Amino acid sequence: MTRRPALPFRALARTSLLLLLVVLLAAGCSRDTRDDENEGVPVAELYQKGHDSMRRGNWNNGATTFRRLVAQYPYGPYTEQALIETAYANYKMGNNEEAISGIDRFIRTYPTHPNIPYMYYLRGLVNSNRDTVFLQRVWSLDPSRRDLASPNQAYADFNTVADRYPNSRYAADARQRMVALRNTFARHEIETALYYLRREAYVAAAQRATYLLETYPQSEYQNDAVALLAVAYERLGNEALAADARRVLQQNEPNHPALTGQWPNEPWRIRRLNPFATERTAIDASRD
Repeated sequence: MTRRPALPFRALARTSLLLLLVVLLAAGCSRDTRDDENEGVPVAELYQKGHDSMRRGNWNNGATTFRRLVAQYPYGPYTEQALIETAYANYKMGNNEEAISGIDRFIRTYPTHPNIPYMYYLRGLVNSNRDTVFLQRVWSLDPSRRDLASPNQAYADFNTVADRYPNSRYAADARQRMVALRNTFARHEIETALYYLRREAYVAAAQRATYLLETYPQSEYQNDAVALLAVAYERLGNEALAADARRVLQQNEPNHPALTGQWPNEPWRIRRLNPFATERTAIDASRD
């Protein structure tokens, strides 16, 4: 059988070069036409175009336009505002990592900018939304799956707004969100304590309830923590501490089911801790 002669090296090189040119040409032809449309557009007009897209809720078009603005006009007030708008668009699209990166870069570059309080506030919103399975993790019975890193960072962001910029327009809402996050943290501790209680780890349950009372005083779940202490101490055989916890609970919430022996085994009380029920209620209320 005769073999076909191999292609000369130069012919092979020409063929490879031709294929490369074809690929590059195809890539050039597939460039986003929006970039071509925005090329050379005056900065004010370009900003207005992106802003109009944002007002219509077209976050992707808005972000694309603002990125083009920053590339063509890297300095000036329009550029600074475009960076802010891009971070917000990424937040709305759920691009949380991109939003955080843009916010951090803005804070480093413009530390004295008038909108710095807003950027910290926006970072708090992003971090609140960053871990999309956080509520599922809180509700899980396995404490090893729970991760409070993002909510804790959100709390720190909102605290920065409330502490450093108390007169800003975002301070009041930041404080409210801090309260809500503290309740989330307290709920996390109650869930962990209930986890230990159901597994008859009464010392660990009492420790988590005590931690809740010391770390998150005046939270929505402080009476539940006291009730849990009463149950844990009773099952440990320490009737003196159990009686003391029941006395405190009687003063603060005389109708708590733990005082009649119905808690924590009463189903409705456990459902009260379900974060999804709270979330649905809030969503339904916002639609009314």
